[in-house]
Amino acid sequence: MSMIDALKQRVTAVAESEKIADLQYETTNPEQYLTTDHGVKVAETDNWLKVQDGTHTGPSLLEDQIGREKITRFDHERIPERVVHARGAGAFGYFKVFDDSAKKYTLAPVLTDSSRTTPTFVRFSTVQGSRGSADTVRDVRGFAVKFYTQEGNWDIVGNDIPVFFIQDAIKFPDIVHAVKPEPHNEVPQGQSAHNNFWDFVGLQPESAYKVLWAMSDRGIPRSYRMMQGFGVNTYTLSNAQGERFFVKFHWIPELGVHSLVWDEALKIGGQDPDFHRKDLQEAIDNGAYPKWTFAIQVIPEANEHDFEFDILDATKVWPEELIPLQSIGEMILNRTIDEYFPQVEQVAFCTANVISGIGFSDDPLLQGRNFSYFDTQISRLGVNWQELPINRPVCPVMNYQRDGQMRHRIHQGTVNYWPNRKGHFKPVPHTDGGFFDHPQKIEGIKQRARGKKFQEHYNQAQLFYNSLSEYERAHLVSAFSFELSHCDDPIVYESYTKLLNNIDFDLAKQVAINVGGVVPEGPARENHGKRSPSLSQLYYAPKEPTIKSRRIAILVADGFDLSQVEALRAVIKAGSATSWIIGPRRGWVYPEGAVAGSGKGGVWADHHYEGQRSTLFDAFIVPGGAKSAQALAENGRTIHWIREAFGHCKVIGAIGEGVAFLREAVMLPGIEYQTNSNSSQVVSSFGVVTIGKLTLANIAVDTLKISQDDKGFVSQFALEVSKHRNYDRELEGITKKVAY
Repeated sequence: MSMIDALKQRVTAVAESEKIADLQYETTNPEQYLTTDHGVKVAETDNWLKVQDGTHTGPSLLEDQIGREKITRFDHERIPERVVHARGAGAFGYFKVFDDSAKKYTLAPVLTDSSRTTPTFVRFSTVQGSRGSADTVRDVRGFAVKFYTQEGNWDIVGNDIPVFFIQDAIKFPDIVHAVKPEPHNEVPQGQSAHNNFWDFVGLQPESAYKVLWAMSDRGIPRSYRMMQGFGVNTYTLSNAQGERFFVKFHWIPELGVHSLVWDEALKIGGQDPDFHRKDLQEAIDNGAYPKWTFAIQVIPEANEHDFEFDILDATKVWPEELIPLQSIGEMILNRTIDEYFPQVEQVAFCTANVISGIGFSDDPLLQGRNFSYFDTQISRLGVNWQELPINRPVCPVMNYQRDGQMRHRIHQGTVNYWPNRKGHFKPVPHTDGGFFDHPQKIEGIKQRARGKKFQEHYNQAQLFYNSLSEYERAHLVSAFSFELSHCDDPIVYESYTKLLNNIDFDLAKQVAINVGGVVPEGPARENHGKRSPSLSQLYYAPKEPTIKSRRIAILVADGFDLSQVEALRAVIKAGSATSWIIGPRRGWVYPEGAVAGSGKGGVWADHHYEGQRSTLFDAFIVPGGAKSAQALAENGRTIHWIREAFGHCKVIGAIGEGVAFLREAVMLPGIEYQTNSNSSQVVSSFGVVTIGKLTLANIAVDTLKISQDDKGFVSQFALEVSKHRNYDRELEGITKKVAY
């Protein structure tokens, strides 16, 4: 090195050191103590200041400057993107109650007047990722509903999982910071598989139950339309007699609760990151309107303390065996949005938006959310956020709020205070429809604490694990194994495998073996063995089997049987499902007997083999036609298509020569086929439905009646599709034998 180069290097080093020293002034020392922004040492950051008698939880106090600062700072971290739930999709619809059966609980007409049709807007979303992340990541999904009632807007700001990670709102910044991309490298995006998240939940055992839900199949839903919705928090209802009840809100999907499989979810994230939002629009555009039954769980105020868990604890469910669901209405989404930004992006929900007859409990998570959501919307959209068209109530709005950024409303000839000499905008007594505040007796000590029942974290986690089907438990082990294998700090994955041993010994042992964790020699806590059937997705199978809105691909090449394809498409459409022709090119595909390239004829292929993958469809049919079957057999992509679908436990149907393609080219293990090409008898084996001969006469007789007793090809195929997947393949170890 020359003297000049050495001198340059020294000058550069000095300059860099100066900047490092300059930055050091602003760099915190992780060994320092915790303080507020104004430098006061914080003694406790896990509990909001509340009225607490040592046993029962009372209301959280606005005077808690530490809690308010922590939440307010968090609310304002990201502008204009949402801090959480940044990636979403939305649709318009309506809500109606069946009758006035809820009148004994509430005076809110939206829940009691069956003559009303209440317009709604629903926003579905992921939680962790930014607006640019993928739809199918493993994550909690937001399920937020805005009711435009005649008494004002009512928002249910819910999720597709009924419990939350934390019990007290003051911990919300911590859980979100932990699950978001790590600050040193902004990785990972749209997933929880990293050190910080698992470190936090491992040190915060109140998260255990929510983590089980997120790692279950619930974390990767098939579509927004096949998710349950939950209000999560405990609210209250008040009736005309002044009686108060505790309530939880539920949405139950008409189509059942269904999920993707993990390999499929990963692939869709790259192949079609907008899969869920496109699915929602496709269903509405095709008239297969998403529909949910609305149900409530209700506990009289006098029975608040009758349970082994605290009903105000958002990390617990109310078991249906103890508090049954009461179905009181339904919601249907029947209109897509017109423009994304002013509707989906600018819609703003607030847990504090309730109407008379619906109120708040002392749920410490809800108490903080009521402050936080309102504060967040001001940060994102300005103080007049409720005047935006998507947020504006359908009833008159009159008050003394004035000015501020983006003010829309014009007040003519009015004063801006109360009381005033003109008597404008008078308060309304609750007897005439004004908001009713239920009188509640409060006693206790002002302190940062939680009730005794809030200290138990594993009973319901065990209940959830015990209630899952065999394949759901296997998926849970796989999910934990995937997530923790992405943690490279041994402290993190060793700690969490130890925590799992409080839930179930076999679960903890298998996960620990898979990820290099601490393999337990015995359970840290005995599993109580109790079950609740409603915690499994299987419990919510539709009462009437249906293929409504299912995407069914028909795989063809030149030389296919046109009459079969046309007949199949007709019956698929009759079942409110959609059919998609997948061929060697996007364009005309020519049937048996026609000359390829001769002009219009045959069927128009919606996609070519490389244009759409098997992951984007629910089921597949390979029709007959010797030339078509031969061409498919000579194409590696089509063979991979079927093998991948088989590995994802999807339903596969084949007719005539299509059966030979499956048997001889795809070679699915462990499957029985109809080998007689002249037989009209259907063979159904692990969700693979085959028939040798299917004529128009057969299809005419074999109407789309989804029944176990109906032996026709169409009905047997539809029956298998209505089950969503054939997980017996997985349980029997067949899918492991197929490369996909």
